[in-house]
Amino acid sequence: MTQYFNIHPETPQKRLLEQTAEMLRNGAVVALPTDSCYSLACHLGDAAALEKIRKIRGIDDHHLMTLMCRDLSDIGQYARVDNSQYRLLKLATPGAYTFVLEGTKELPRRILHPKRKTLGLRIPDNRIMQGVLETLGEPLLTTTLTLPGDEEPLSDGWSIKERLESKLDLVVEGGWCGTEPTTVIDLSEMPPTVLRVGHGPLGPLGLD
Repeated sequence: MTQYFNIHPETPQKRLLEQTAEMLRNGAVVALPTDSCYSLACHLGDAAALEKIRKIRGIDDHHLMTLMCRDLSDIGQYARVDNSQYRLLKLATPGAYTFVLEGTKELPRRILHPKRKTLGLRIPDNRIMQGVLETLGEPLLTTTLTLPGDEEPLSDGWSIKERLESKLDLVVEGGWCGTEPTTVIDLSEMPPTVLRVGHGPLGPLGLD
């Protein structure tokens, strides 16, 4: 049975953040709110949970997964970033952006694009997701919660629980997150390429 936590979006309850982090450590697949739609999330090193997410989404290993990070402090462990890339990341984070970057050898190959060896990297501006990441002490592997056949992502916790009751371990209700996905910017080759215009504005990054 899917568990359901109602976490306050402005003042997240520490007890529930700790329970969420512990479930993720133990292999749970969790629906979490972000600053741009809800996401499916699992522990970075859990191959079975990743496969479960791919089945729920109806995607294969060519679909770009996103590493959800608390801040830029440990980015060098997971992605190859030069000074110009880092300056752009610093301008845009935290925020509703996903950056495509070349992954490092520290990452499991199964989470990288099989040909390009890239992944998405994101630092969200959402107190619940930030609280989970801080409590967990490491990044999460995520993807936007859009189900096969749907045109838009699911946008509230109760609807997610009703649709995915038998497939998720936990749904974290954090209020309305909207249905506009992140802006996606490819930094794996410079100059940057905008792959998708979404919730994150391009003007502050000089890319409009």
